[in-house]
Amino acid sequence: MTQASRIHSKYAIVGAGLMGRLLAVALAQRGAQVDIFDQGNSDGSGAAARIAAAMLAPLAESAITEDSVVRMGIHSLPRWKQLIGGLSTPVFFQQDGTLILWHRQDASEAERFTNHLEKNCLHNPQLTLPQKLDSMQLREIEPGVAERFMQGLFLPNEGQLDNRQLLDALLQELNVLKVNCLWNKEVDPEKLRKDSQYQCVIDCRGNGAKEVWASSINSLRGVRGEVVRLYAPEVKLRRPTRLIHPRYPIYIAPKENDVYVVGATEIESDDLSEMSVRSAMELLSAVYTVHSGFAEARILEMATQCRPTLKNNLPEIRIQKDKGLADLLMINGLYRHGFMISPAVLDSTLELLESGQSNTALELGLSITSNTSNHEASVCA
Repeated sequence: MTQASRIHSKYAIVGAGLMGRLLAVALAQRGAQVDIFDQGNSDGSGAAARIAAAMLAPLAESAITEDSVVRMGIHSLPRWKQLIGGLSTPVFFQQDGTLILWHRQDASEAERFTNHLEKNCLHNPQLTLPQKLDSMQLREIEPGVAERFMQGLFLPNEGQLDNRQLLDALLQELNVLKVNCLWNKEVDPEKLRKDSQYQCVIDCRGNGAKEVWASSINSLRGVRGEVVRLYAPEVKLRRPTRLIHPRYPIYIAPKENDVYVVGATEIESDDLSEMSVRSAMELLSAVYTVHSGFAEARILEMATQCRPTLKNNLPEIRIQKDKGLADLLMINGLYRHGFMISPAVLDSTLELLESGQSNTALELGLSITSNTSNHEASVCA
């Protein structure tokens, strides 16, 4: 969809996390009327997107995910610049690459990881080959870790943004665009479909839509993540840094004002209780091995959240059309890659709403299924 095109319709969006806010802003910018509903507050405290590092790292993630997700990540990196540039409130965005580190005892695992990334680059020429760093090159790129590490791996072009700044900026944009925001209001998308004022209802509830996806072969589950936010003025990391380790392969994402987001754990559980002592000790001990300055860091927050994950660990858009009801679009399964791929999912959804099909989804491998009159068929594989 081009910026000049307009959508003159009325939409209901259920769920005001990352995808819900992106869609509401994009539709309102194109001339649509939008009502957005969320069972939580406007601060997004219940959204998985608020507890995230928001790293945009398709090459790093290619080690553990499918090619389609990598292609979505590559598509999304330049789109983030455009999307953020169109907001009235600034959002921290950085594209200075990713640094990979490892301790001497994990050198064999690091070699395996490097070979995997190099193979993926040969398979996908849009990816940039990782650069092996000796001690001198490492000191030039990231001097803060040069005393503890003698080598590393640099992944150019990868980036990150500030997730909380983005959620706040999108909220501000909703207000500017006069989107009707209904907070602390839990609604059933199926009931909204019966309201003749809407052309389409878009379900962006994440794990809140678990019952709807339960009857599908590709059922929905939560995958628990645990994150520590630190204030560490003695640490001056310039870019997201990942540590290869057999037990806790942590990531460290430096934000503005000496704030660092640290995470690692991925647990197959819907448990939203507080972080365990074991997880906290492993995260904090691992981050200290990267930079000694973390010893004097202040713990701002220890947080947990469950990321909505489909059975195949891939995102999906489902379309439900029934006579006499508004169309229903269900977007889910962004898993741990929400920020990395959401612009690709956004573009695909906008194309679907405008023309009924999406070339972007087809090119990137984003799954779209249509369920009309109880007959389910694949639209994009």
